[in-house]
Amino acid sequence: MSFISSWRRSVKKNDSKKDAQKAQDVPDSPDSPSRLSVINSPDLDPIITDFRLQLPDNKDGLQSTNPSNGTKDSMYHALTYATILEMQAMMTFDPQHILAAGNTMKEAQAICQRHRKKSSFSKSFTEEELHAEVCYAECLLQRAALTFLRDENMISFIKGGIKVRTATRRTGEGDVEDAEKLLQPYLKKYPKGSIFLFFAGRIEEIKGNLDAAIKRFEECCEAQQQWKQFHHMCYWELMWCFTYKRHWKMAYFYADLLSKENSWSKATYAYMKAAYLSMLTKDDCLTFGETELTLFRQVPALKQKIAGKSLPTEKFAIRKARRYLAENPIPLPAPPLEMMYIWNGYTVIGKHRDLTEGMLKTLDEAQAKLESRTEFSTDDQCLLSLLKGLCLKHLGHQEEAEHYFTLVLCNETQIKYDHYLVPNALLEHGLLCLEQGRKDEAIKLLEAAKQNYKNYSMESRTHFRIQAALHKAKGTGENGIHVPSSP
Repeated sequence: MSFISSWRRSVKKNDSKKDAQKAQDVPDSPDSPSRLSVINSPDLDPIITDFRLQLPDNKDGLQSTNPSNGTKDSMYHALTYATILEMQAMMTFDPQHILAAGNTMKEAQAICQRHRKKSSFSKSFTEEELHAEVCYAECLLQRAALTFLRDENMISFIKGGIKVRTATRRTGEGDVEDAEKLLQPYLKKYPKGSIFLFFAGRIEEIKGNLDAAIKRFEECCEAQQQWKQFHHMCYWELMWCFTYKRHWKMAYFYADLLSKENSWSKATYAYMKAAYLSMLTKDDCLTFGETELTLFRQVPALKQKIAGKSLPTEKFAIRKARRYLAENPIPLPAPPLEMMYIWNGYTVIGKHRDLTEGMLKTLDEAQAKLESRTEFSTDDQCLLSLLKGLCLKHLGHQEEAEHYFTLVLCNETQIKYDHYLVPNALLEHGLLCLEQGRKDEAIKLLEAAKQNYKNYSMESRTHFRIQAALHKAKGTGENGIHVPSSP
């Protein structure tokens, strides 16, 4: 808590100096910041007061000003202000917001650099130097996130990954329990704070406590109405929470809200709507006024580019939806469960046996509906095998899980379209071996997944997981820091 205490002392000290100067130089007026209720509120954190942050009623979004001259040397102010701008950029995907956030974060990093230890020969650090290291690492991580936001091609991915790795050397691994402990004091102080409610929901979701997560996300939506992008973030998480619970109608409801209100990826939203309808009966679909066939056929035409590049998730959805362009299309087997894998959803349901067993039951039902002797038969069978293997692994049936992963590899030459299944089956098989202590075998499988397959769907994300798993399999990374096996 010394870090937070020092931060608050620094902020209050700067506030006192600044207020004294303003009292001498600037007379109060009805429109001056000191008279705004949002600034005078005793419940506001000093850091927010200093930035004159307001959420207006107009449609222009977040209005904010640069930190005042009195705080340009404060790494805490600089980092917090840059973080606010980055949140705005991530919600709006506006190129100008992304550029502004990047420049501000770069300036914050430079301020942190000035406070870091000048010599590397001594291993002792002052308290300020330790804080500077943490803030500097945070700047690196957030600049890495902006790198991915600007451009999701492989070069950008590598650049961002390098920044993440550099920052991780300073900060070590994250932990859900630590995040929860850090969040609780702020959630207690600001029980209606949208940001804190959202992160509380994410923590519950990661832990697999879906009902608690849903409650938090709903509270987050109710807490404020000015920033609709924050609602959209909650809708996205709520969509996945109901997907994990196999409540397809509710999942469709939030996918539909996103498709109407948010412009991040209309193709992905349409695909998810179609995917959820495919899990319902024809009679149930009638109540929604849309059909899975119509929605799947809309997906390719909704393709868009952000910062000049198409989203990998959107590309994946378009490839899968092309099957429905045929006159008599053969349906996809359980498409929400496949997209769940792309978004690492099985690590969430794997924490609760009932959720995993329910998903395995759905996969068995999809297996029973597979049509034999079609051009998609092998692809569909291998997809279900991969997903079944994941469920069985989380249920503790490791031999059966390994059987299903191997089944995908045995049918490699027969796969016509979903070539991403093979390297991912190798990855999951390798992770299973790693959990069992079969390190040499795990490394062999992971290296095969890394070296032998190129140009498949979601390749960057798969490579990220493979690389992380290899670091873990080969022991500790540099400076003795372990790297997690999943993104």
